[in-house]
Amino acid sequence: MALKRRSTTHKPSRKWMVIMTLTALLVIAGLTGGYRYYKWFFSSNVQVNNTEGHYIYIPNHATFEEVTALIEREKILINAASFKTVAQLMKYPEAIKAGRYWVKPQMSNHQLITMLRAGRQSPVKFTFNNIRTREDLAHIVSQKLMTDSVDFIRLLNNNDILRDYNLTHETALTLFIPNSYEIYWTTDAKGFLERMQKEHRRFWNEKRLQMAASANLTPTEVSILASIVDEETQKNDEKPIVAGLYLNRLRKGIMLQADPTVKFALGDFAIKRILLKDLEIDSPYNTYKHAGLPPGPIRIASISGIDAVLNAEKHEYYYMCAKEDFSGYHNFAKTLSQHNANAARYRNALRERKIWR
Repeated sequence: MALKRRSTTHKPSRKWMVIMTLTALLVIAGLTGGYRYYKWFFSSNVQVNNTEGHYIYIPNHATFEEVTALIEREKILINAASFKTVAQLMKYPEAIKAGRYWVKPQMSNHQLITMLRAGRQSPVKFTFNNIRTREDLAHIVSQKLMTDSVDFIRLLNNNDILRDYNLTHETALTLFIPNSYEIYWTTDAKGFLERMQKEHRRFWNEKRLQMAASANLTPTEVSILASIVDEETQKNDEKPIVAGLYLNRLRKGIMLQADPTVKFALGDFAIKRILLKDLEIDSPYNTYKHAGLPPGPIRIASISGIDAVLNAEKHEYYYMCAKEDFSGYHNFAKTLSQHNANAARYRNALRERKIWR
């Protein structure tokens, strides 16, 4: 009679089955959660209408709640909740930095938060020219930078601070060289002044300093004279002639008698005709009453105006008068009698056009 062979196969116990099932579920859950976190960190979470990107501006002392609210208002996130979670995990709430940030399409939360944490902001392209007053400059600065216009004007009127830059409130505008600059949006009024001082030093290189010295002028005096030249003519080819004329007058000790300085003293550059009564205004900027250069510029001098003074044409002109054809150019004269004839023609043209002021 054959004996039955005992089976060597053991059925898993119920306990073991439960453990295996739970383990499998935990692994699946872990993989699912891990994938979710991986996706939250590294998948694209930025969508912007502009295919090139979008700027966001984070002000000083912003809280994490304010930053997230700001970003949500900009509507650049596909999933705002995932951004908040990743930001918390990356400890961004403790490392918020103000700035202007360029958010590119398809950025992940990790890329966006890394940029914000590091403070890798994008500079502002700041361009200014044709500026007459500090109020005009302050307006442009406040439009482009996180700088209050009132604070900026107050700074330009503070002789105690300006003394560190070898300036006074009268000469403050000679610091600024009209050009295009890249500046961080978070730059404050003092920071902007310091940046402009660096640009001023760069502009006034050894060559320009030598040219100013050969004309017996300081850089500040060059800028003051250039501001008058700029107001006298918009024609760059004429500026060296005008600059040469005023230098002739300065060397001879003749009053400049520049109409733009009277307009500045009157506070009205729209005047087309200077009247005799205007010449009596009591102001240190009235070059009909005060010899030499005025105490400060009557506008921010252009680079073309400054270079016109440094490269002034050598001639024997002492007088100038706008041409009667209103072309924007001038008639120049060596003698007073020649000038009077030129002035008479211009006055007749003004009368013909009924320009009384």
